[in-house]
Amino acid sequence: MAKSQATFGKKENEKKKQQKRNEKQERKEERQANAKKGLALEDMMAYVDENGNISSTPPDPKKKKIINTEDIQIGISRQEDIVDENPVKKGTVTFFNDSKGYGFIKNTDTQESIFVHANGLVTQIREGDKVSFEVEMGQKGPTAVKVSKV
Repeated sequence: MAKSQATFGKKENEKKKQQKRNEKQERKEERQANAKKGLALEDMMAYVDENGNISSTPPDPKKKKIINTEDIQIGISRQEDIVDENPVKKGTVTFFNDSKGYGFIKNTDTQESIFVHANGLVTQIREGDKVSFEVEMGQKGPTAVKVSKV
């Protein structure tokens, strides 16, 4: 008698594959048995209430809000450019790096930190100096220009 060509490992792998197939077939049959075919349209409907939650009950028609289409705005409303009467502002230099040529000024009115570059300086500045400056929009936000010591 000849020995079987299948090794023990191959037999075990075949058993595992067959077991997985059987489990998958059982799950499929269970899903089909629990399927709710033939439901009415009302049973399948879902509604959204005024808070944005999904519910199975339709909303109350007495609570219906009427909205005029003219009141709906898409986008943002245009704002006119705010022109500052006094473009010269005052502040304190909180940080300045001479070797790299940039720093930050804290505006005394708004406590806003504004970037300053060495190209925008009228006089040489250091940390802690009181300065006057004007603000222009740079590539990455507001930038102080015409900076001079007070």
